[in-house]
Amino acid sequence: MSTSIPRTLIAWIQSLALTVLVVPVAAESGAQAVGKQADAPLPPVRLECGPDSVTFRLGVKPVVTYRGGRGELPTGVPEEYRRAGYLHPLVTPAGSVVSADYPKNHLHHHGVWTSWTKTRFDGRSPDFWNMGQKKGRVEMVGWLGAREAAEGAEIEVLHRYLDLTATMPTTVLMEGWKIRVPATPSGKPHRIDLSIRQTNVTDHPLLLPQYHYGGLGYRGLDAWDGAKNCGIRTSEGITDRVAGNETRGRWCWIGGSVTTGAGAVATAGVVLLSHPSNPRFPESMRIHPTEPFFCWAPQQQGEFTLGPGAVHRMRYRLLLVDGPARPDEIEREWVEWSKVP
Repeated sequence: MSTSIPRTLIAWIQSLALTVLVVPVAAESGAQAVGKQADAPLPPVRLECGPDSVTFRLGVKPVVTYRGGRGELPTGVPEEYRRAGYLHPLVTPAGSVVSADYPKNHLHHHGVWTSWTKTRFDGRSPDFWNMGQKKGRVEMVGWLGAREAAEGAEIEVLHRYLDLTATMPTTVLMEGWKIRVPATPSGKPHRIDLSIRQTNVTDHPLLLPQYHYGGLGYRGLDAWDGAKNCGIRTSEGITDRVAGNETRGRWCWIGGSVTTGAGAVATAGVVLLSHPSNPRFPESMRIHPTEPFFCWAPQQQGEFTLGPGAVHRMRYRLLLVDGPARPDEIEREWVEWSKVP
């Protein structure tokens, strides 16, 4: 196998360098907090940095944590399942956690993450989703920067998709994530904006055949596992999980029962909004019939190819909500957000 660097990878590195120069963030080594002058007012959303992680806080309330580095592997979980580069936990304004990590029946599910499942690349079939098969994986490889401002806070990070079916692990895609938590008025759901940019950095096309899942995934609470323990509602008014599977929509609410800090039982959930600029919008949805799992799955609509140097962009907003689905409020949120270029 050639050890030369593909021309597309060189071009990608050059474009990344230009991007970093113009992005108004502080590009630092590791997950470092943005420096602030002592007399400056505190921004509404703060970045709290831990070992290989960054937690967004709206005031004192946690909203979401990005988990980077090599990731923390739970005791007893095989090494091949180690994952980093995802969001967990997701926390509603009332303090309810509405995501799960390393669930026992799907160890490769992690809060909110991105992967492709069924692929063809250079005569092989790497699988970046089902990590237990050891055919591929997604790694977090770098922190590009961070910013706190009056309108919210954001970080930018870098992932790579490794083909493990090759003679040597081969980087196929480089993926940039921009994670932004806007300043949100009291009484509104927590909001998370996620912009994704995937670039094929090889000299070979990556074929993504038609398949029922792969793309951006979300995993709900373990307590929501089971057909009767989790509900959904799509932008098209579908509330039956079987009927909603492989339909297309603008957004989907998924949720169930949570125990509040006061010990009461309440309802909470996540709304996943898809931006109209996304390829194949309105996007197809994978809604699991019995597990609290949702996926925006563009491969359901047929195969597509990312050629050498090709860029695939996706934009999503997550609403972390207390209470049941409120379709009118969600639709107003989607309409307002969809107008943002």
